[in-house]
Amino acid sequence: MELSATIERWPLAAAFTISRGSKTEAVVVVVELRDGLHRGRGEAVPYARYGETPQGVVAAIEALRQGLDQGLDQGVDQGLDRVALQAALPAGAARNALDCAFWDLAAKQAGRRAHELAGVLAPKPLVTAYTISLARPAVMAEAAERAATRPLLKVKLGGGDDGARIAAVRRAAPKAELIVDANEGWSADNLEQNFAACAAAGVTLIEQPLPEGSDAVLARIERPIPVCADESVHDRASLDALAGKYDAINIKLDKTGGLTEALALAAAAERRGFAIMVGCMVATSLAMAPAMLVAQQASVVDLDGPLLLAKDRPDGLRYVGSIAYPAEPALWG
Repeated sequence: MELSATIERWPLAAAFTISRGSKTEAVVVVVELRDGLHRGRGEAVPYARYGETPQGVVAAIEALRQGLDQGLDQGVDQGLDRVALQAALPAGAARNALDCAFWDLAAKQAGRRAHELAGVLAPKPLVTAYTISLARPAVMAEAAERAATRPLLKVKLGGGDDGARIAAVRRAAPKAELIVDANEGWSADNLEQNFAACAAAGVTLIEQPLPEGSDAVLARIERPIPVCADESVHDRASLDALAGKYDAINIKLDKTGGLTEALALAAAAERRGFAIMVGCMVATSLAMAPAMLVAQQASVVDLDGPLLLAKDRPDGLRYVGSIAYPAEPALWG
């Protein structure tokens, strides 16, 4: 059995900016597992917000090589398999890449699709949000006008002039549903003002308005628009702290540490009354493919990462406008 973990760089079609900064390329880590006949792959995006680096993610994966070899060559009782992986690595990009590679390899070995192995329904095409990057109001309006025929736009906010930004986007895309992502960029001082501006623009969901750990005020104010936890939720252990403050959670495989925990988190969140959003980092279709399985039960889908790239990888997901089609086996699962 062979394991490889490599860093890849994928140029973006345009600069991508959120409240924490800007980038012009997607830096991903791709894991491959090979048994001589079959290849399983997984892709993850190391997230600096959580102290991850591409080199650190590769090192964490490489550190598991001996246990992985034993598990794959001698049987799961002798080493690391997908189930044991959940305890061997914390939730994050390294576990995500390996977890999704395990799923892909198992599907290839069994000659079945990953959704069958997971016990979920076959994925169907879904409408995805399309992201409008943070910029000056006039620049965001121009981007929104170009995307105005898309049914769902996700608007990045988190600057000092967010009221003008969301108003400009609404004027430029009068028919699109708007959701907003502040990426922890608001404060208790401007929260109600920004809520009012979003309500006036007809926004239907606001992601992570306040920094993780500084969001208690959300439980004390009237929320005119549903609020979705993003940076404040990682896996099932995060759910207790969200009650009363958030109406929905954004499940990203790079936060949950893979498809295994993402499916479990979605089920646990629904039992507790949270609406489900499935999101992504800016990455290729290989990262979106397993997320499509979780997205089948989501009320909001944000899997537009490949649409922001200058070029996607071969056999990538098919997008027709804002409709994302499930992966073919040549890509994943």
